[in-house]
Amino acid sequence: MALVALAATACADSPTAETPLDFARDVRPILSDNCFLCHGPDESSRSTDLRLDQRDSVLADLGGYAAVTPGDAEASELVRRIKSPDDYEQMPPPDSGKSLTPAEIATLRRWVDEGAKWSGHWAFTAPVR
Repeated sequence: MALVALAATACADSPTAETPLDFARDVRPILSDNCFLCHGPDESSRSTDLRLDQRDSVLADLGGYAAVTPGDAEASELVRRIKSPDDYEQMPPPDSGKSLTPAEIATLRRWVDEGAKWSGHWAFTAPVR
C-alpha cells in the first residue's frame, strides 16, 4: 500500500504534457548540473560572459540572437547548441565530462517553447498556501 502511495506521489511531481514545466523544479537542476560550471555564478570558473543563472543574461541580445528566445526553441541558441553534432559548438562541450540526456534536451526545448518562464531560487520565494 505504501509503495502505491509513493508511486502516486512521484507521478504527481513529474511534469506531463498537460502541465507546464516549472523552472525551479524541472529546468534549473539541468542547467545547474550541466551548464553552471562555465555559465554560472562562480566568476573564477566562468568561461564566458553568458550566464545561465541570470534571466537577463539568458534573454539578452547577443548580436542578433539570444541564448533563449521565449516561445521559439528553433530560434534559441541554447537549443541549437545542445543539439549540435559539431564538437566545436556542442554544449556542454564533449571534453567537459558533462552531457545531457535526450529527456533533459526535450525538457529544455519544451521550456523554451512554453515561453521560458523563470522563477527565482526557492529559498528566496515567499511560501504560498
